[in-house]
Amino acid sequence: MKKTPPLRLGLPTGSLQKATLEKMAKAGFNIQVGSRSYIPYVDDEELEIRLIRAQEVSRYVEHGYLDCGITGYDWIQENGSDIHEVAEFRFSKATREAARWVLAVPEESKIRNVQDLEGKRIATEVVNLTKKYLRKNGVKAEVEFSWGATEVKAHELVDAIVEITETGSSLRANKLRIVETLLTSTPRLIANHDAWKDIWKRKKIETLALLLRGALEAESKVGLKMNIAEANLPNLLQTLPALRNPTVSNLSLAGWVAVETIIDEHVVRELIPQLKAAGAEGIIEYPLNKVVY
Repeated sequence: MKKTPPLRLGLPTGSLQKATLEKMAKAGFNIQVGSRSYIPYVDDEELEIRLIRAQEVSRYVEHGYLDCGITGYDWIQENGSDIHEVAEFRFSKATREAARWVLAVPEESKIRNVQDLEGKRIATEVVNLTKKYLRKNGVKAEVEFSWGATEVKAHELVDAIVEITETGSSLRANKLRIVETLLTSTPRLIANHDAWKDIWKRKKIETLALLLRGALEAESKVGLKMNIAEANLPNLLQTLPALRNPTVSNLSLAGWVAVETIIDEHVVRELIPQLKAAGAEGIIEYPLNKVVY
């Protein structure tokens, strides 16, 4: 019997690498990266992984070197890649916030909007995105590729920059002011069109998307278990909307039930005192690996 060739998956190096490998681990894939190898080990014989710059992943997926890959929406747009988008994921290198490509200028600059860029010079890594943005707004300006240290150039070498940010803290630290947002970007799982038409590969890619979604969903939630007298249960369910659809089961002790639910982690600190006041005992909070709806 002919062995099915493995699915070739591209994962991004650079700023997204650590976060992406963490998400893959939570999805159930153990990936070990060597110090110099771009072909890491993964504990799944049906997968082959290639570590490639996020800027290039969509091009290699489009041309079929990779069956699928994870990269930012920004690089798909910058490259103009013709691919199939499978899923969007909400994570970045440091937070769960989407990254933004913004137009920024020195704090003292007279530039207040895109029209003020007429005849000016802009440095950025996303040259195509920036030129498209200028064309859309009917502005003619010089756009040059920046090889790095883009934030520093804004004060001496160019009039403005287009740079990526999550919180804006680095821009503020460099005394830069955000003028406008060009693009909001999140990581995407993308597939080559031919790979997506292949029944086996498509199923594998969809499974990967399902597990990653479950892992990401679990990051913001926790499980809660508690015991409560059956007589107090209706009041608890009425006063705590977060427990609208819990699992309720009888305990061996007559008149008592166990309640189990999943809630958003950020509300736990307010919720637990309310549970205690409602008569709950033996309250246990526990982390989740995956939540699949």
